[in-house]
Amino acid sequence: MAPHPGSAGPPEGLTAAQVRERTAAGETNRAEHSTTRPVWDIVRANLFTFFNNLLFVIGAALIVLGQWNDAVTTVGLGLVNALIGMISELRAKRTLDAITVLARTQVTVMREGAEARVDPDEVVRGDVVVATPGDQVVVDGVVVGTDPLGIDESLLTGEADVLTKVPGDTVLSGSVVATGRGYYEATAVGEHSYAHQLTATVRAFAPSRTPLQRQVDLVVRAVTLVVALMSFAILFQALLESFALTRIVQVSAVLSGQIPYGLFFIVALAYATGAATLAKRGALVQQTNAVESLANVDTVCLDKTGTLTANRLEVAEVVAFSGSAPVPADSPFHDEVCRLLGTFARSTQNPNATTTALAAGLPGEPVTPHLEVAFSSTTKWSAQSLPEAALGEHAAQWATLVLGAPELLAAALGPGAEAFASGGVAAEQQRVWAAAGLRVLLLAASTVPVSPPADPTSAPSYTPVGLTPLALVAMRDELRPHALATLRTLADAGIDLKIISGDDPRTVAALALQAGLGPTLQLVTGPELDAMSDRELAEAARTGTVFGRATPAHKERLVTALRASGRYVAMVGDGTNDALSLKKADLGIAMESGSPVTRNVADMVLLADSFAAVAPALVEGRRIVDGLTKSLFLFIPRVLTSILVIVFVTMLGLGFPYSPAQVALTLFTVGIPSLALTLWARPDRPPGHLLRRVISFSVPAAIVTGVAATSIYTLFYQFVGRGLASRDIPLRAAERWSAYTGVDITSSDF
Repeated sequence: MAPHPGSAGPPEGLTAAQVRERTAAGETNRAEHSTTRPVWDIVRANLFTFFNNLLFVIGAALIVLGQWNDAVTTVGLGLVNALIGMISELRAKRTLDAITVLARTQVTVMREGAEARVDPDEVVRGDVVVATPGDQVVVDGVVVGTDPLGIDESLLTGEADVLTKVPGDTVLSGSVVATGRGYYEATAVGEHSYAHQLTATVRAFAPSRTPLQRQVDLVVRAVTLVVALMSFAILFQALLESFALTRIVQVSAVLSGQIPYGLFFIVALAYATGAATLAKRGALVQQTNAVESLANVDTVCLDKTGTLTANRLEVAEVVAFSGSAPVPADSPFHDEVCRLLGTFARSTQNPNATTTALAAGLPGEPVTPHLEVAFSSTTKWSAQSLPEAALGEHAAQWATLVLGAPELLAAALGPGAEAFASGGVAAEQQRVWAAAGLRVLLLAASTVPVSPPADPTSAPSYTPVGLTPLALVAMRDELRPHALATLRTLADAGIDLKIISGDDPRTVAALALQAGLGPTLQLVTGPELDAMSDRELAEAARTGTVFGRATPAHKERLVTALRASGRYVAMVGDGTNDALSLKKADLGIAMESGSPVTRNVADMVLLADSFAAVAPALVEGRRIVDGLTKSLFLFIPRVLTSILVIVFVTMLGLGFPYSPAQVALTLFTVGIPSLALTLWARPDRPPGHLLRRVISFSVPAAIVTGVAATSIYTLFYQFVGRGLASRDIPLRAAERWSAYTGVDITSSDF
């Protein structure tokens, strides 16, 4: 078992026998991980709809009355539609689940004193899980060992601050390790942990409704209301005129068939087919209506590091400072500062992409710091107190080394601060590097050491003050493959692009220019956003292009403001700090290499971190929506025409014009053409005011076709009726004809 908080050494963890015992007892973290619905839920949702249930009841009544042919036709219509939806969604489910399994991330646990990689399902109660930066906490637990952890609970609480969790503190599944390396012991797993509730919240098959879904639902509800009113009127008339029960049931079947529920199935089929197509092109769709969301997007917000760039940093240049003056690159002091910077990077207990790149590009030897303040995405700096042996003759002046963003540390500078003031040599160097798209860091020193905590289990504390600049460091990052071409494709499609990053806005702007977002860019910084009112922030979100030094809270506020202004927003990110903004966006897109929590909340995941999948996904989304839009121009006029024919014929006092078999023909006259439209559609941008355009077309078309159909029906009604009435047919046959069609050929009208 794990040691008590505060004990030394790595925890031993569980033994193999203990793991087997707890697995047998069901104390594992096994839970439903599928991002799609279970098979039975898919079958039930497609089969037992309100529309199908109505058809099943009518079909049963027809069977009781002996009308087997009409019963098969009526029930068959619902079964065919349900079968189409089930088959398409089940095929998409297999594709999506297979890719999801491949994308799942294993966790590291301590077993019998050694680290072991296991599937999250295999974690058992009492397991000691190794926690490193970027890891999602997979079970509820308690921090153990001696080291604190920086935990980001933004997905759980909406607060972007990193919380320090010391041994004995509780960590919740769904939070993410932001800083530190340590351990936590699983106390609640599977159904008993917060992970199950979190999964149900962020990954449940209950996506927000897209514009087309809302419009289709509105159309179906309106038609249903009209059909319901007609049904009451016609059936009331049938009762007054003593229609046969068989005819009443047939009329009910016909009227229920006027409701265009086939639209729902066409939409579901198009979504599922599109999701499967995009999966083959490198985009894993986790919410099927994300296919349509792609087509509606008019604003794309991108994180920079790890999203727009590959997050493969390397040291481009180091400029050392002595006081306020730069030092020649061939001087011993420059070499000493470079060695010190390399030692700082190798000695951190909380490595990240920046320190890894510094360690790879600069000399130095790892040492054990006396104390360390871990990097935080909020403060954007880290600090170490190194041993005197590593500092040499500068031990007294360099008691603490601080590495972070220059503009955030500038206020803490003492000697040499004039070089970083406007027009100073250091400020000018930052401007040049930022214009070249380089990331800039400042290494500074202080005589004030990191303060040891009063409580041994607490994290050390430190506030920069009186810093002396030692070096400016330029870090180079590269744009992801296909990023440039993809961004240009999005811009050409009329999509507004915005880059939101925690880096220097000038660096972000330089990368934006490389990506073709120029020639003019509107730059906004995080501190400027803090000073804005809600109205000012909404205007900045609308007009701004590059947002630098942005915190997770800034990203979330910007996305919220854009949506409130009527924009349809997609957010692309990879890190934990992007999770909340992805969740707030209309469409969240995550990178496959991103943090597990970000992938979990995303509507779509770019496999292999390839931007190449975005442009085809956009085209596919627009093509599908264009096909669905054109389907409305078939469904709605057909429904309105049928309703008008029924109304006109009833007013003329003629027999009811439809039978269940005739309604079933709409599967071929409307359903199949609609499917063809979704396949032959063009990737055009979704039109505005869709329902207005559909109605303006459908009403005149329905009036013309309704009048024409009624005229033809009246002629044939009279022709057939007189023809039958003129013949000497058996009375029983005439009565059966009248009961089935409602046409009394024995009346004086014929």
